[in-house]
Amino acid sequence: MHFQTPHNTNFFIAGINYKKTDAAVRGQFAVNNEQYISLLQHAAGAGIRELFVVSTCNRTEIYGYAQDALQLIRLLCTVTEGTEDTFLRLAYIKKGKEAVKHLLNVGAGLDSQILGDYEIVGQIKQAARISKEHGMLGAFTERLVNCMLQCSKAIKNQTALSGGTVSVSFAAVQYIKTKVQDIADKKILLIGVGKIGRNTCKNLVDYLQTTNITLINRTEEKAADLADKLGVQYAQLQDMPQLIASSHIILVATNAAEPIIWRTCLENSGDKLIIDLSIPYNVEAAAMHLPNVKLVNVDELSKLKDETLQKRKAEVPKAKAIIAAHLEEFLEWHEMRRHVPVLKAVKVKLKEIYTHPLYIQFSRTHSTRTAGHNGHAETEKRIQRVINGMASKMRSQNTRGCHYIEAINEFIATGAN
Repeated sequence: MHFQTPHNTNFFIAGINYKKTDAAVRGQFAVNNEQYISLLQHAAGAGIRELFVVSTCNRTEIYGYAQDALQLIRLLCTVTEGTEDTFLRLAYIKKGKEAVKHLLNVGAGLDSQILGDYEIVGQIKQAARISKEHGMLGAFTERLVNCMLQCSKAIKNQTALSGGTVSVSFAAVQYIKTKVQDIADKKILLIGVGKIGRNTCKNLVDYLQTTNITLINRTEEKAADLADKLGVQYAQLQDMPQLIASSHIILVATNAAEPIIWRTCLENSGDKLIIDLSIPYNVEAAAMHLPNVKLVNVDELSKLKDETLQKRKAEVPKAKAIIAAHLEEFLEWHEMRRHVPVLKAVKVKLKEIYTHPLYIQFSRTHSTRTAGHNGHAETEKRIQRVINGMASKMRSQNTRGCHYIEAINEFIATGAN
């Protein structure tokens, strides 16, 4: 007998992140929803059956079963602006167990630009959902994402790794708090009310104790809804030029393909602090050369070191222990899943043996074969006990064929007692 199932050594992750690339390079490989759907369609045509992509301001990672990692990288580069050579030069590639472990680390916040940042968990869930909608999330990858979610939740509940909530949005607010005096007198403009924008606005209100904030969003209803909830103002998109000119602090949390604020918009308009939380950058880089503008991006925010981060570092060993336990559990599930076909085949064979005339004659001669419903129920229990024992041995000894013969012998032997 020969059975084949996908093995996790064919499972790869290839990615780039903030550790070796700046925001400009990461922007070349950023994947929006439209590009993601196109990528999934290309993958299906290339024979790839399980795949999902995580693209955030700090990383772009592609996970999936493939012939090799290069197949995934080429797929990614077909829908992004970046080149294959650039990606390969800067990428990290992991496979099998190490790829699984990497996702658990990412979901735990251990690989985040700001240690313990859990915002990426929601982004991974969203990526997996889109992949599943397009038939590209299989049993392995769906179980892996669920394992990551459980692991992340355990770390959040059992450690203080996320204590203080130092996310990118929180870091932006901390930066303002340390650099700007008399915040209550400053006009703040927040452009973009997606997840990062919403979190940033909430942190502005909570930690800076100010509502002198105006929101602008491409979909005006979303800005109006958030403004109503937090007690701030909102404006129409057409009012953005005037508000840019009159605001002291501008935060940009949009997801445009090119800058929405240009240098010319900022000339001779007073001193401004601009924080660009977007990838790729949504504020023209040349704006930083204006004498009246201080421009800060996500890479600079990540360099903030404070007491909260030091406390989080002390929690890392606890988080790693939880990850190790979930990793072991997932790999055990996967190993057993690999054995399911042979276990089912043996179970069918044992049932065939039980109804074979030779076995019926043998069992009547050597045992008290029970007739009727109770007899069949007892036989089902015997078969299941044999299968459970076989599964345990296959898991611990990582062998197959010998247990097939052994299971049949054990079944016959127990029937003769």
